[in-house]
Amino acid sequence: MSDEDLKAELERLRNENAALKKGAATGLTMKVSEKGALSIYGMGRFPVTLYKEQWLKLLERCDDIRTFIAANEGQLKTKG
Repeated sequence: MSDEDLKAELERLRNENAALKKGAATGLTMKVSEKGALSIYGMGRFPVTLYKEQWLKLLERCDDIRTFIAANEGQLKTKG
């Protein structure tokens, strides 16, 4: 590789690294999986991956989930 190629590759890697750091700072990132599902990264060690209709069904129940969490506060644990 020539010096120009190495410099171009280094710059590309620096830009990629900066983009990854920026995504990590926001906490959650999203990606479409190879099978067409939505994966959310940053909630735990592994991504949470569901298909579109599963996410929509879950989002429709967000008030129920919040109510359940409030009603079971004493039994639920907090990570960290």
